[in-house]
Amino acid sequence: MLRIAICDDEERQLNQTAALLNSYFLSRPSLNGQVETFRSGVKLLARAETAGGFDLYILDILMPELSGIDTGRRLRALGEGGEIIYLTTSNDFAADSYEVRAFFYLLKPVESGKFFQVLDGAVAKLDRRRSRAIVVTTAAGPRRILLERIRYVERVGRCMRYFCTDGTVDSQSIRIPFKKAAAPLLTDRRFYLCGASFALNFQHVTGVQAQTALLDDGRAVTLPRTAAAEFKKAWGNYWLEENS
Repeated sequence: MLRIAICDDEERQLNQTAALLNSYFLSRPSLNGQVETFRSGVKLLARAETAGGFDLYILDILMPELSGIDTGRRLRALGEGGEIIYLTTSNDFAADSYEVRAFFYLLKPVESGKFFQVLDGAVAKLDRRRSRAIVVTTAAGPRRILLERIRYVERVGRCMRYFCTDGTVDSQSIRIPFKKAAAPLLTDRRFYLCGASFALNFQHVTGVQAQTALLDDGRAVTLPRTAAAEFKKAWGNYWLEENS
C-alpha cells in the first residue's frame, strides 16, 4: 500500500491532483494507493506526527502560513524519509527543493504523461529502499532493520548500536573489527564509514558544518577531524547523484 499526501491551499488544484492520482492508480492495477488531501502544511504536519508519515508527499510551494519548502523542511526534521514532489507555478524555488531532498519539481499546469512518469520513478525508488534491510543479532534474538530507518551505527563497548528513526538497537557482542561488522551496511551507497567506529547514513544528514554532521532529528554528530572534509564531499556527491 502506497500512502500519498497531497497538500495545496487551492481546492481546485487539490482536486485536480487527486484526480490525476486516481487515474494513475487505474492505469497501474498492480499498485494499491491511499491518498489523503490537506489544505495547509500545518494540517499535514499534524497528521504526520500523530498518525505516522507518508510514502510520498505532493506539495504545492506557494501556500500561506507555511510554504511547501518549509513544510518539507519540517517533515525532514521529523525524520520523514518519504519522497517529495513539488508542484508550483514558479521556477524560483528549484534550489530550495534540493535542500529538502525533493524527488522532483514540476511546473503547473501538470501534464498527466509527465506526472505519471515521475510517479513511476518515485515508486521504483521507494520499492528499492523498502526492500533493503539487515538482520541484527540482539540479546532478545534476531531483528530485521530497514536500512532507510538507520541514521547511524556506532561501536559502543563491544556491541554495535544502531540509532534508528524508531529507537536504538544493540547487537550482541562482536569479536571482529567494526568495519567488518558494518560491511552489510557499507555495501549500500547511503552509508559512509567515519573513522574506525561509526558509519552514517547520508539519507538522514541534512548538513555538514566543519566537523559536525547535522541529522534530520536535530542531533549533531562530531566527525573525526581527518574524515570531515572527505565526508562532506561524499555527502554532496550522493545528493547530486540522487537528484540527477
